[in-house]
Amino acid sequence: MAEAAEFQGMATSPARRWLRRAAALLAGAPLLAGLLYLPAAPVTHAADRASEADTVEVALNSLSPSVPVKDDTLTISGTVTNKGKKTITDAEVDLRVGPRMSGRPDIDEAAKTTGYTPGADAKALGGPYRVKIDRLATGISEDFTLTVPVSKLKLDDAGVYQLGVSLSGRAAGGYDQVLGIERTFLPWQPEAVDKRTQLTFLWPLISNTHLSAETGSDEQQTPVFENDALAAELAPGGRLEQLVSLGSQLPITWVIDPDLLATVDAMTRNYEVRTETGDTVPGRNQAVARQWLSSLEQAVQDRPVVALPFADPDLASLAHRGKDVSGSLSHLQPATAVAETTVETVLHVKPSTDFAWPVEGAVDPSIVDVATSAGAHNIIARSDSLKETGSVSYTPSAARPIGGGTTAVVADARLSKAFYGDLSKAGASTLAVQQFLAQSLSLTHQAPDAQRSIVVAPQRMPTTGQAQAMARALQGLAGQRWTQPLDLIAAAEAKPDPNATTRVPAASQYPKNLRARELPVQTFQDIKSTQETLDYFKVILTSPDRVVTPFGNAINREMSTSWRGRAGVATQYRTGVQSYLEDLTTEVRLIQKSALTLSGRSATIPVTVQNKLVQGVDNLVLRLKSSNPTRLRLDGGNVIAEQPIKINGGHSQSVKFTAAANANGPVQVTAQLYTEDGKLYGGPMTFTVKASEITPTVMLVIAGGVLLLVLAGVRMYTQRKRAAAREAATAGEAADEAHDSGAADTPEQPSDPTPDTGPESADPSGAGEKVDR
Repeated sequence: MAEAAEFQGMATSPARRWLRRAAALLAGAPLLAGLLYLPAAPVTHAADRASEADTVEVALNSLSPSVPVKDDTLTISGTVTNKGKKTITDAEVDLRVGPRMSGRPDIDEAAKTTGYTPGADAKALGGPYRVKIDRLATGISEDFTLTVPVSKLKLDDAGVYQLGVSLSGRAAGGYDQVLGIERTFLPWQPEAVDKRTQLTFLWPLISNTHLSAETGSDEQQTPVFENDALAAELAPGGRLEQLVSLGSQLPITWVIDPDLLATVDAMTRNYEVRTETGDTVPGRNQAVARQWLSSLEQAVQDRPVVALPFADPDLASLAHRGKDVSGSLSHLQPATAVAETTVETVLHVKPSTDFAWPVEGAVDPSIVDVATSAGAHNIIARSDSLKETGSVSYTPSAARPIGGGTTAVVADARLSKAFYGDLSKAGASTLAVQQFLAQSLSLTHQAPDAQRSIVVAPQRMPTTGQAQAMARALQGLAGQRWTQPLDLIAAAEAKPDPNATTRVPAASQYPKNLRARELPVQTFQDIKSTQETLDYFKVILTSPDRVVTPFGNAINREMSTSWRGRAGVATQYRTGVQSYLEDLTTEVRLIQKSALTLSGRSATIPVTVQNKLVQGVDNLVLRLKSSNPTRLRLDGGNVIAEQPIKINGGHSQSVKFTAAANANGPVQVTAQLYTEDGKLYGGPMTFTVKASEITPTVMLVIAGGVLLLVLAGVRMYTQRKRAAAREAATAGEAADEAHDSGAADTPEQPSDPTPDTGPESADPSGAGEKVDR
């Protein structure tokens, strides 16, 4: 490997000579012990020294300037903490300047060294450049600041020097000794080199999944968020806010997951947030989202932007687990297409979609195949995956042609992993920054006459502390004395080193720890099920985009790299998407009918279809089937009858089928919805029809009986009318006779009552009249 070659090709450094001398001294100690008689007390004293050597924790909180020049003054601030059980007196904090490091492996080894090693660690600078602490009680911390002119550090040739800050003193009256030490590195390059390294630093804007597939029924389709955690990342001081704020001032290449942009854009308008109880409440962080998007839009103008496929799909999981599930790879191309339109719509810049970024830059042939299947021609790999074979003694340029028109852009592993771990504390952050700067300078010194292109691909979702450390490291390179910035697109097009490896490692060499964290096969089986449900649902919709877009995006999110290590919440998310989609499909359904009776040779059977969606449905067919066609036939003698269905949103439709009964008895009838291409939609609805056939003879008898009743009624009416007329005539004649008689004898008095009866009639009763007897 390049590192091994670097060991062999470099002369022994002063630091190595110091380490060898110390090793020789330690190796000779047993021999001296055998030749000389030593009393027991000094042995105990040495053991006490060893046990107390790390009783003080030294933290270097700041080192400024991180890359000094000749006339600068170096200032180191930090804290010492007594972790032991004894009070320390007469303590001094000193600076120790070690020899120049011989190369990148030397820096690696020095970074792992802990504790003070007499003879190996450099002498204290002493004099006025030390800080005295009279007393440091157990558990107590004390701040310190060391200020030293760079000219006093005795830095010779350009390169990387090791710095040590130690505390020496006496523990409860013991011997004066070094009780704690912390080491870091000081890059020394007072003049610019002739061939500066071209440095590409990726600046990722990626987050976890926050949007669900659920939307409101209003015209705007108000989105529903799984939680409101994104607001904290966007707010001032939040992780994403810091990435945008810091990145806007740095020479970086933005690498963006378009899903994040779509999610924040949805957050700028009305949105709902799901609570722990499953209910939703209105979101209230629109202003935060708008401010973040505005800042990002300004930051990316005229700057290189790379868009990952929508939702940053896990390419390795797709290659290793999803390839055996049909349809899994078909999602990559649409995810790439929507990525470009999303970035253009939200940020108003045209991104490059020609890059794929597998997790940790680890590749094998199947990952390369999957990554390029969506059209990417560049794969961001890492040097601990595409390892050098020893043919070069330096770190080669990033671009490597690996066949088929594909370029592997190999990021440097040491620089890319420099900001891993918890960097929330100033001490850890300072060490990470100085080691990054030291590695970058040492890399340049490997081949000072050859300009190379180096790429740094940090972790996908840096924490706030990590992002701040990354920014400080890039600010340390601002003087461009050994590096100069280059964007990722140019780095991919740079001339490759002819001696660099281009062999993609076999699948068996894929890291086991990464394989263990891949998305399971069940993920892709669930995705397939959801996609099939969506495909059969969308064909009946009059506005399919209202459903296809949110669910298509949700399916992409189910493949996201961000689910690694979060199997439980990933399963919960997929289950929620599928459940909500199935609930929507049941909003178009048949209304259950009760049993009905069919009398006569023909009649109609009504079946009601209900649409509770807010949009209309079409391209549906309702089929009715008789279980006993001998007894009951449909639509002119068919066993199965069908009619097209088209219903507006929020309405129901009653569909009527003609039926004919050929024999008496119950018949099971089944109603079923189908799509126009013949696929079942929903479940069947079964009801009973009680068929009753009526023959022509029976119909004639019933008709004759009805006719007789009608004729009898007419005759009764006529007879009653005639009888009433005769009675009226008889009453008139009697009145005339009484009038004539009264006029001749006595005049009628007003008080005399009018007769209330007429003379009896000897005529027989009229036909149909009721006669009281």
